[in-house]
Amino acid sequence: MSPPDDIDGLSAAELKDLLLKALAEMADMQRTIAAQRDEIARLKGGSGRPTIKPNVKPSGMEQATEPKPPQGDKKRGRGSTRDKLHIDEERVIPVDAPVGSRLKGSTSYLVQDLVIRAHVVNFRCERWQTPEGKIITAPLPAGIDGHFGPELRRFVLMLYHQGQTTVARILALLRSIGIVIAKRQVMRLLIAGQDDFRDEAREVLQVGLANAAYVTVDDTGARHKAVNGFCTQIGNAHFTWFGTTGSKSRLNFLSLLRAGHDDYVVNDEALAYMRQRALAAHVIDRLAHHQNRCFADQAAWNAHLETLGITALAVKPDPVTIATEGALWGSVKAHGFLPNTVIVSDDAGQFNVGDHGLCWIHAERLVHKLDTFTDQQRAAQATTRAAIWQLYADLKAYRGAPSPERKATLTAEFDRIFTAKTGFVMLDRLLARLHANKPELLKVLDRPEIPLHTNGSENDIRAHVTRRKLSGGTRSDIGRDCRDAFLALAKTCAKLKLSFWDYLGARLAVPDAAIVPLLPQLVIAPSRPP
Repeated sequence: MSPPDDIDGLSAAELKDLLLKALAEMADMQRTIAAQRDEIARLKGGSGRPTIKPNVKPSGMEQATEPKPPQGDKKRGRGSTRDKLHIDEERVIPVDAPVGSRLKGSTSYLVQDLVIRAHVVNFRCERWQTPEGKIITAPLPAGIDGHFGPELRRFVLMLYHQGQTTVARILALLRSIGIVIAKRQVMRLLIAGQDDFRDEAREVLQVGLANAAYVTVDDTGARHKAVNGFCTQIGNAHFTWFGTTGSKSRLNFLSLLRAGHDDYVVNDEALAYMRQRALAAHVIDRLAHHQNRCFADQAAWNAHLETLGITALAVKPDPVTIATEGALWGSVKAHGFLPNTVIVSDDAGQFNVGDHGLCWIHAERLVHKLDTFTDQQRAAQATTRAAIWQLYADLKAYRGAPSPERKATLTAEFDRIFTAKTGFVMLDRLLARLHANKPELLKVLDRPEIPLHTNGSENDIRAHVTRRKLSGGTRSDIGRDCRDAFLALAKTCAKLKLSFWDYLGARLAVPDAAIVPLLPQLVIAPSRPP
């Protein structure tokens, strides 16, 4: 923007308009400089700064629209501590009473304590020789896998994944207790032989996707093998799953929704997806009329696209990308996932698949973060936010008592708010963009069982963010998969009101540990849509 010839001759309104344009151009320039700085870092051999979302102060809309408790209600007490405890030991404490005293019973005083000490067992397994000359050796007890017992393995997994402790601190703690162990052995306890846990985490995702009325999704930055990537969260009120990959594209998200399957399927759902994404009709015909409709893996699928001549087409939208997305969606549906499930997201483009709903907290946050420079703009912003908060409160009330009349009223109120002309140009453009998302934002009117926000996903993914801050990235694929699986299992246990300590004890065959059913069995019942 070039300066005017005569600044002194400008009116106050013209000076204000000039200042607003300068501030907008300054903001654009700062974004351009930041992008160029990252590009220079990449050209020098680095991977640039990871695309990690900043911590944005929440708007407070969810808390502010919660119904207030009636006046005069007393807070319920926490209950008796004694009723929640299992007494492991009774110990009588004598007293030196004077001669002639009479015993009047005893008083009870409960003390909770923790026993942590090194405990070394030398298992002497008997060996017998049968009359035929064969040597028989007594097997080790259940739960013994290697030279570290199940209780120690549970302790290490608990500290690392739920306690969010580093390997170095776990090593120092174990050595101070008296355990003779090396750092590489601690790492083996965390990642070696954990196939059963990873399988259970994947089965939790499969059951959740097959039965949930809704899932919320989110992602955050992650580092793996010194390369920037992304961790995607999928879950609802009953389960959580994490998957770390190198991309956050829609192709990547659809691949994750297959929940461990690797196939590509061209079925009716896949073809409908391709039509929705405006894939050329002649390309769809080639795929639809070919005798092969199922492909075992990506290599087989790519070879099929090349055989049909689709990879040679240089048009937009890219037919290979759209066809692959459609085949992935076909695989999702072929395995029975997302049958009538709403995917609620923060409006990130990669999550816009299937029956899609949007988070109201993120929508309102855009209005909240809008830069204002005049009193009129601040007043328009405050008025709009107040109207959105009220509509949000009404939508929350609607979820508890839906009705056709109330649905029509809320739809009209939505149109009134998001088609209003406030005179604040940037706000009016933002409202028009949000109004274009009307079907996703008002999805709750047709599906009142879904949430209005993705707060659950943001809460879940904080565990992954904390792990990233403490330990940085992962170095091996198995380390990445174990971290994602155990964080997901810990979150799922918390949602199912299960102790993660008890869960680990049951899976590691700790003696006298509580019995914990397989998590997929517990997830399936409450997740089934009404």
